[in-house]
Amino acid sequence: MADTPEAPSASVGTSRTTCAVVGGGPAGLVLGLLLARAGVRVTVLEKHADFLRDFRGDTVHPTTLAMLDDLGLFDRFDALPQSHLKQAAFTFPDGRQVPVADFGRLPLRHPYIAMVPQWDLLNLLAEAAETEPTFTLRTEHEVTGVVREGGRVSGVDYDSPEGPGRLHADLVVACDGRWSAVRRAVDLPSKEFPVDFDVWWYRVPTPRRLAESLLPRMAKGRVIVTIPREGYAQVAYIGRKGTDAALRARGVQALRAETASMMPELAEDVSGIASMDDVKHLDVRMDRLRRWHAPGVLCIGDAAHAMSPVGGVGINLAVQDAVAAARLLARPLARGFLRNSGSRRFLARVQRRRTFPTVAVQAVQRFAHARVIAPALNGEVTEPPRGLLALVRRVPALTALPAAFIGIGPRPERVPVWARRTARQENPARP
Repeated sequence: MADTPEAPSASVGTSRTTCAVVGGGPAGLVLGLLLARAGVRVTVLEKHADFLRDFRGDTVHPTTLAMLDDLGLFDRFDALPQSHLKQAAFTFPDGRQVPVADFGRLPLRHPYIAMVPQWDLLNLLAEAAETEPTFTLRTEHEVTGVVREGGRVSGVDYDSPEGPGRLHADLVVACDGRWSAVRRAVDLPSKEFPVDFDVWWYRVPTPRRLAESLLPRMAKGRVIVTIPREGYAQVAYIGRKGTDAALRARGVQALRAETASMMPELAEDVSGIASMDDVKHLDVRMDRLRRWHAPGVLCIGDAAHAMSPVGGVGINLAVQDAVAAARLLARPLARGFLRNSGSRRFLARVQRRRTFPTVAVQAVQRFAHARVIAPALNGEVTEPPRGLLALVRRVPALTALPAAFIGIGPRPERVPVWARRTARQENPARP
């Protein structure tokens, strides 16, 4: 499968590629890298100048770690500053911790979740992709709409520092998140699920070494989840939707006090929350498109299915979408099959492949919303279900089941053989 690098057309501000990928997040860069390794001409458009944005989903799950292995990139990834989550554990008021998900029980190459700033992962993927002759990354290119010709999407319009432009493509893939500009422009039908809570993210710097566990804590009307990171705790404060203004009006002192009350091990460190400006609000949404595609365009990742932060599985699901899309579309793209009216059958294959895991994960997340988060926010429960925890204490092997669901997912994807590399191939100077 071979193609030529992106070639500008005669018109100023207009160019052409085979596949235009909108959004330089995990899904977009994984898809771009894999298609480029198939020799497909691919252009990724990213609206920001770089990847430096905090709290963008820093969880790298075991299946994504295996993907990096297959791509020949794991050694470089493993050298990045990171912490590892090996368990998810509930904590009782008396301090006892009971694991409910144990990744160490899974027969995996990498039985843990790596916590890495997402910009480090994205830089690694972008650097690997840019070594491929048919890959182009354009930063500071914000897509403003789609181009239509002959009843199909044939490209995108964008704004850039050089001015507006147009990129024609056989296929446009939307990887630009839950607020996708491409998704809005195409107006694909979607199904919305009500969510009555939001999440506020903030850091608590700490010199203490935290347990390698995800630690949810509950109190009357509040839920906090703490993720251990290098030099700090990443805290997710879960509260009712629509209360951002009220939370900020209470001020940083109130937030510090609540954090110290629910996480006594951080009580000496909460002064590190400098101000409410350091607290980032996530408006939690959950939906999925009824149809992920139209002639000339495909949505994957959050652009196709906005996920809850429960389980931190959104990034993993998006990456799996990208791997499946690359495997199913590389050959049709290389042969020009997506230029004609029969292209929709190729795009439909991606949706059929990825619908089951999307529905399954969202169903589990909605169950957790209804049975765990809502009762806690309503003040009905202040501690984890004792019956469940007693069961996993008696039969510890059961902790492998939620670990498999979180760490592997309902339908893991494998990197196609034609895209695999060894670490030596990616870095010839490596001894």
